[in-house]
Amino acid sequence: MALYLDANATEPLRPEARAAVIRALDLVGNPSSVHGAGRAARRVLETAREQVAARFGGSPAEVVFTSGGTEANALAIAALGRGRRVLLGATEHPAVLAAAPGATLLPVLADGRLDLAALAAALAEGPPALVCLMAANNETGVLHPLDQAAGLCRAQGALLHVDGVQAAGRVPLALGPADSLAISGHKLGGPKGAGALLLRPGLELPALIAGGGQERGRRGGTEALPAIAGLGAAAEAADPAAAAHLASLRDAIEAGAGVAVAGAGAPRLPNTTSLVLPGVAAETQVIALDLAGVQVSAGSACSSGKVKASHVLTAMGLGEAAGSAIRVSLPWDAAPDTAERFLAAWSAMRARLSRKGPGAAT
Repeated sequence: MALYLDANATEPLRPEARAAVIRALDLVGNPSSVHGAGRAARRVLETAREQVAARFGGSPAEVVFTSGGTEANALAIAALGRGRRVLLGATEHPAVLAAAPGATLLPVLADGRLDLAALAAALAEGPPALVCLMAANNETGVLHPLDQAAGLCRAQGALLHVDGVQAAGRVPLALGPADSLAISGHKLGGPKGAGALLLRPGLELPALIAGGGQERGRRGGTEALPAIAGLGAAAEAADPAAAAHLASLRDAIEAGAGVAVAGAGAPRLPNTTSLVLPGVAAETQVIALDLAGVQVSAGSACSSGKVKASHVLTAMGLGEAAGSAIRVSLPWDAAPDTAERFLAAWSAMRARLSRKGPGAAT
């Protein structure tokens, strides 16, 4: 059986989420209908809303369901960024960068964490801003200093939107000092097709998708009830304390691989490592490992098929090595022998490609 180590692209479905999806599939009612079938569907929708709020903080009334993390981030940027400068971390997810093409990019330190001094300087340069930061980087697992960033934002009257897609369920994460927080169901072990934007009470959120007034007028369209039910169940089941054991597997992989690890000096997700093998293209490594039955990636799944150096690692100053890193991301149900199996395939691949010499990178 293939070894799946690409959880940052999609986590395996949790049994609790699967059961919730199946139950919701049997409901015929529209959550906006007032008859009995509609009310039954509404109860499932509101239960999921409560589950998300309970896990990530805030009020259930301020949870807006979307089609996924991309839409949740786009909704926050479009709505909260009106009339404001938009500041983004240089290592943000491609979906966030695409949602604010004219934004100012904030540099990161060599370990991948946000340069707080640069943020402070940018906030002081002009009118109030919207700052968008990911809680955890999708390629390296590096955690941004959100509490400090939030303090700087408050002092300058700026809003802070947090992309919590990769951090959710893996480390403690809450709306907390931020103004909005985006999550995605399939990164939690839920089904694809549902996400959520959590809001600080009192924020106005004009709809990006107009419709029949669903989600309190903030996101039109009939809610995807089975996917949302699965998201709620996954949020309830994805206890960060249960993910802590993945750090020992990650550490064993890093120790056995014997190569540089991008962001190793910073706080990181317990399930994520970025291994840098200089001189061997990331795409070559991914293909070789796949042929050996080990499934990893060369970065964001949303950038697949694009053969270029990682913008994340480039921003961290890795230079040419930015094109030679693979991402290993452990799933929530990783087996105890995961590190051993990965290292066997990695060692064989590294020895084979090293014998080929410089041509291995082509």
